Amino acid sequence: MIPAHVHPGPAAAPGLFGLVTVAGALLVTVLYQLAAARLRRRGDAWPRWRGASFTAGGAGVAWAAVGPLPGGPFTAHMVQHLITGMAAPLLLVLARPLTLALRALPLGPTRRGLPALAHSRAAGLLVFPPLAALLDVGGLWLLYRTGLFAATRHEPWLHAAVHTHVLAAGLLFTFAVSRLDPVRRRWSLALRGTTLLAAGAAHAVLAKTLYAAGPPGTAFTAADLHTGAQVMYYGGDLAEAALAVVVAASWYAATGRAWARERRTADTGPVPLPVTGAPAGR
Repeated sequence: MIPAHVHPGPAAAPGLFGLVTVAGALLVTVLYQLAAARLRRRGDAWPRWRGASFTAGGAGVAWAAVGPLPGGPFTAHMVQHLITGMAAPLLLVLARPLTLALRALPLGPTRRGLPALAHSRAAGLLVFPPLAALLDVGGLWLLYRTGLFAATRHEPWLHAAVHTHVLAAGLLFTFAVSRLDPVRRRWSLALRGTTLLAAGAAHAVLAKTLYAAGPPGTAFTAADLHTGAQVMYYGGDLAEAALAVVVAASWYAATGRAWARERRTADTGPVPLPVTGAPAGR
């Protein structure tokens, strides 16, 4: 039995995957800021808090890959999981990168191809909330309740693949539930809210099982295992509550705009039809 700590400790040098992750996070953050600056130079509004949110998300991904994390091996891994799979995706999605790209890119094949991709059948399937939740939370059950977690200790490529999946699945799930950027189909609030509740429950149950028994093939101390499971349980609750606030706020904003349109229509009344023909009495 071995401790399956998949994150280097403070004294360990970052591996190749960690360095690539940092470089990728830096690159996309710089590209985002350049696109936002392009919009502002031509007089278009783009809130600066979105840029700050994207930068914080990118920094979180980089820190989780190479930075020192608190606690024992399992606790540190769970902090890494929360940052990579939940907190960073929410910060990145809040920045609406797809909307920014559609507005900032010059006319050309890329500008025309992005809307086609966002409205494709494949994209519509991937952002179907229950499927996105299955890829996200289902992947965590597979990781922690099989020997996969222990195997990542000995296979750097497997560790990299799992880390990439956690980030990609977290982004997909957050995007599908919040639905802030334009995509093929906007699923109902009821479906997205129900999916979020179900995913949160599955995540909480997984954390409780880890409190009772660690991943197969590993041997963590009881204190480390319990602390890590609590980080997963309570940290997951906080991240899911924040995502629920985002969903509720976007629904409120959309509903408010619809009500405002209805009020304007009611105040102005129907548009009179043009009068044709000769006036009466002539």
